[in-house]
This record gives sequence, C-alpha cells and structure tokens, in this order.
Amino acid sequence: MRQLLKNYRRYLTRYDSALSYAVLGIVAGIASGLVVLAFELAIRECARLFGVGDGGEGFETLPRWLAFALPAGGASVLGLLYMLLKPEDRETGIVHVVSRMHSHYGALPLRNSLLQFVAGAFALGTGQSGGREGPGVHLGGAVNSLLGQGLRLPNNSLRTLIACGTAGGIAAAFHTPLAGVIFAMEVIIVEYSVAGFIPVMLSAVAASAVSRTLSGGDEALLGISVTDLNSLWEIPYIVLLGFVCGLAIAAFIRILHFTLQFAHWPVAIRFAIAGIFTGAIALAVPETLGLGYDSLGLILDNQFLVGMLLLLAGCKILATAVSCGAGLPVGVIGPSLLIGACIGGAMGAIAQILQPELSSDIPLYIAIGMAATMGAILNAPLAAILAVIELTQSINIAMPALLAIVAASLTNTSIFHQRSAHRTILKQLQRVVPSDPLNQLLHSTDVTATMDVRVVSVPILLDEDDLEPLLEFTPTWCLVEREGQDLYLVRGDELVPWLRETLAAHETADLTAATIRRWTIAPVPLQATLRQAMDTIRTSTAEAVCVYERSRATGKRILHGVLTRESIEKFTLDRL
Repeated sequence: MRQLLKNYRRYLTRYDSALSYAVLGIVAGIASGLVVLAFELAIRECARLFGVGDGGEGFETLPRWLAFALPAGGASVLGLLYMLLKPEDRETGIVHVVSRMHSHYGALPLRNSLLQFVAGAFALGTGQSGGREGPGVHLGGAVNSLLGQGLRLPNNSLRTLIACGTAGGIAAAFHTPLAGVIFAMEVIIVEYSVAGFIPVMLSAVAASAVSRTLSGGDEALLGISVTDLNSLWEIPYIVLLGFVCGLAIAAFIRILHFTLQFAHWPVAIRFAIAGIFTGAIALAVPETLGLGYDSLGLILDNQFLVGMLLLLAGCKILATAVSCGAGLPVGVIGPSLLIGACIGGAMGAIAQILQPELSSDIPLYIAIGMAATMGAILNAPLAAILAVIELTQSINIAMPALLAIVAASLTNTSIFHQRSAHRTILKQLQRVVPSDPLNQLLHSTDVTATMDVRVVSVPILLDEDDLEPLLEFTPTWCLVEREGQDLYLVRGDELVPWLRETLAAHETADLTAATIRRWTIAPVPLQATLRQAMDTIRTSTAEAVCVYERSRATGKRILHGVLTRESIEKFTLDRL
C-alpha cells in the first residue's frame, strides 16, 4: 500500500497525468459534497435551536425583539470567540482560499476550516445576512487540501484539489455542476487548461450526485421556470436592467470597502456593531435576515410589490456589505442572487406596467438580474451565465443574460473602477495574488520536473577513498556537510580537480581551504512547487535549494536533488 501511494505521488508531480488527477477529482467531489451537506445541516439545526422554523429560513415569523436580539447577540458571541484566536486563524471564505493558494501553496490549515464550519453555521443560524456558498467553497477546498497534506501529495496537486473542492462546493449547494467547474477555474485558480478541467469536472459531478442523493432532490436547488425573451425590442431594457444591477453591486462594494477601513478595530466591537446594524434593519424588514432563499421563492411567485422589492434589495446590500466588511464568516454569492432577483422582479413589474404587450414574464427578468449581480460581484461572467442556465434549465436565457452581465460588470469595473468583492478585500489586506502565466506555471510545476538529481553529499574532510566514488559518479553538485549539518554546495567539475591536486600533496583535503565557488543553500520539501523554490531562494537570499524528503523510519532528511534560480528560469523560458 505504501509503495502504491508513493507511485501515485510520483504520477501527480506531472500536471498532465490525466488518469491520476481524475481519481483525485472523484475523491475530492465526494468529500466536498459531504462536508457542504453537513454544513447546511448545521445551519438548520443551529437556527432550530433559536426557534427559527422553515428549515432555518423562517426569521420573518420571529417576534420583532427576537429578530433584533438574535443577530445582535449572535454576532457579539462570535466576536468574543474570535478574540481568543490569533488573527491568522480568523480568516475564512473565498478570500482565505485565494490568499493561501498563493502565499502557502495550497496548504489550508485545519483551524481556519473548523472555525469556518462552526462560526459560519452559528452566524447564519442566528440570522446574519450572508450566504452559505462562500463558506462552502472554503470547506470544500479545505477538506481536500487537508486530505492532500495528510497523504503528503505534491503541492502542485493541492491546487487542483482545492479547485475540485470549490467546484464541488458550488455544485453541491446549487446542484449546478457546470457553474461549479467554471467558478473554480475563473475565480479560484484563474487558469484554463484541459488537464485542469478533467478532475474539476469529475469533482463537480461527484459532489452534485452526492448532494442530490442525500438531500433527495433531482432538480436545481433554486429551480426557476422562465419563458423566452418576448421581443428583441426588450434588449435596451435588458441592458438597463444590467446597468441597475451594476449600480447595486457598485454600492455594495463601496460599503464593503468603507467597512474594511475599520479592520484595525477589536474584532468583538466590529462584530457587535455589524450584528446590531443587521438587527436594526431587521426590525423594519425581517426578510433581510439569514440566507433569504425563502424570500427568493416569494419573489418568483410574484408575492412582493415593487416598493418592497427595492427596499429588500437595499437592506440586503447594507446588511451583507457591513457583515462581510466586519469579517463575519459569511459569503456574498447567495445575497447577490437575492439582490439581483429583487431588482429583476421590480424591473419586470415596471416593464409590464409600461409595455405589457412587449415585456416578457417577470421570472425571466428575475433570472437575468440574478446572473447580472452574481457576475458583477465575483467578476466571473462565465460562472454567472452557466449558473443561470442550469438554474432555469433553459439555454434561451443565455443571450439576454449575457447582455445584462456585461452591462453590470462594465458598470462596476469601468464606470466606478472597482474590483470584485473578494479582490477588494484582498487589496485591503494588502495580499498580492498574481495570476499571470509565469506564476501559474511556477505554481503548477513540481520541483522534481527540473531538479538536478546528480548530487552527492561529501564530508568537509576528504581522503583518497572519497575521490574514487566522485570520479565514477561525476556529480553535478556536491553537498558539503559537517557532523550531519549541510553547509553549502560546490560544483562537481570544480571539486574533483581541486581534490586531485590537494590529495597529491596531503593525506586529507579540508574543503574549508578550497578556493572553488561555494553556493549558499536553503531547504525545500519534496512536495514543493517551483514557485515555492523561487520564493525560498528570494527570502533566504540563497543561490540554490536542496530538495529533501523526511524519512518516516529514521526521521532523517533524504536529499533528492538541487535547483538553482538559473535552472528554474531556463525551465520557464522553455515552456512560455
């Protein structure tokens, strides 16, 4: 079994090993589907403990005092819990996943994952305005990253595991596997490749199958029945709908950015203020609380008037932006869908009043509004259009929805010059997440792809017996060690001539007296990527890295190879 796992690790070092990554995708999909279902169950049970019925959605039936006290008290309790944690252990959600993909090479920690599960379920169960999809993305990616770390898989495969987990998280939450795939490739790893798509697709399918089987549903979770666009004369109005959705998301991100400026305040104070703010809004509009999918169902049934729709959209923008800006462990995807549904429903109702003979049915406008807001808030137009196609099960919605998504995205990015929600938070946290082709290549390539394995360890004091093996092996590199401590590297073609000359006059040769060049070194694990190797060279001001593996039997380090900055640069130039 151990040898089988060792061979599997070796296959995973090759990014184009399709069959190995396909197996990884299936396992990742099952794991992410199970953890997302467990998270949804935890939200419902937590809400039930506080007397919230309707599967954790019935906040509207609560007494007014409790509609205020529940989010205010819940956020305050979470603030006290967060005070006990280190700042680095408090990060959750999509921002945490994207940041760790670059800064820690896909290694998601267990503590943050447990916090996301417990605190996220408690936050949403106590009525904080947010979505479960962002936490689901974190949990899906984390359970697979932890699995990969436990099996000591190469770090380049951790990126694929996280992509599989995030795709599975979206697929399990909405029963939309195709949108999950594109979301993972468009938002999380920002990369499109055939080799990358196969495991992510399998993961999304597996997660969706697990979710549908265990939840007892066969259709999309937010199934929306829409008709075709009634007339091409509606196109200008559809563009206007996209523009209004873009305005709403621009306002959301402006409020989010404003709230992020108080990130230096104590976390207990920030959470308490956010909870009180949400509770105060809920006194007037209790539909603001929680996930809001029950309200979405009422919107689809045309149960709200235009004024109520616009009021709910405004309240959801305020409450969710403040909650996310304060750092509460909730997501933005679900609220963006509700905001878009409210705007779409209002615009659809207005269209039927102004031009009843030209306007389409209101559910069409609702679905288009959902796509536009989701695409703008994530800056993920492909994921948004595929999500709405799967939710409506209609390809005919693609053309008008694409127009609205483009209009909303351009409004947010080009008119108001703003980023997506998660990029706004990353910028405020001063996190650099480059997604250029060079960094993508370095992140996805294992160190074994280019390391020089012609390396031997030599003691700092050598005699004639040490010269013969060097002549037979002719190593490229010699790692000089003293009393089990690795000191520096020397070139084999420089060491051998010096040894011959020195040993001709002395019985032993002391390498400390050698005049040949010494290369400073730093260690990296066998699971490392080329990005990690380059970062290690830069931060430790070393000239080369030595690739080690820790022996489970003895605990000693086993040297596998050497990489220099020049060898990595040559490798990337050959590939790009």
